[in-house]
Amino acid sequence: MSRRDAQADPDASQIDPDHYPFNIPLFADPAFEMTFERPVTILVGENGSGKSTLLEAIAVLAGFSEGGGGYGHRAVGASSISGGDGGALADALRGGWLPKVSQGFFFRAETFFSLARYVDEAAHDVGAAPPDYLSWSHGEGFLNFFDERADRRGIYIFDEPESALSPSRQFDFLKLLRRIQRAGNAQVIMATHSPILMALPDADLWQIDRFSVQPTTLEETAHYRLYNEFIRYPHETVEAMIE
Repeated sequence: MSRRDAQADPDASQIDPDHYPFNIPLFADPAFEMTFERPVTILVGENGSGKSTLLEAIAVLAGFSEGGGGYGHRAVGASSISGGDGGALADALRGGWLPKVSQGFFFRAETFFSLARYVDEAAHDVGAAPPDYLSWSHGEGFLNFFDERADRRGIYIFDEPESALSPSRQFDFLKLLRRIQRAGNAQVIMATHSPILMALPDADLWQIDRFSVQPTTLEETAHYRLYNEFIRYPHETVEAMIE
């Protein structure tokens, strides 16, 4: 995935460096490029770094809605989600897929219930038994939803899935990601603040900020260092952080 050449592609010339997301130097850089070489790639960064917007852009390039869902799902419009700037960034990017993307899902915690309801109602409309994801807790519904799709070839994009998962459920999610890694037939791109999810073995871990995307390790992330300090000295850490 790379920035389009504005001279060769007129669509790429509509970039305003004074407005989001192109006021982030990383996205304004004509040399911006990312490759995804392992089954799971994890993006780490603070809020405002652009990681969610980047995921939206990848989702749009892959054929998904910015609001989340699978192919053909339009249960949530970009206007009803926070951000919604991925389409503008997607217009400035060029994506390449090997093999051709034909299945997958874009998960956003903030829109999952709307999409689950959409899937249930679509099944009802054609006379099929609905999956009934809404009868479960948020985390269980998400895990059941993804468990049914984890063995299918495709691209799966997750924006902060820990928002729907307790710490113990995050380990259940890691088991599903491990299945994908071992099957080798799908690509996962995930943004997270959770050190538990960052610790997935054999995943590429990238630190994103306003100026660059760089490979990193779990122990080098600010998230890990803060959690490590809290586990070792919980009361002292809280006192220091809130004073």
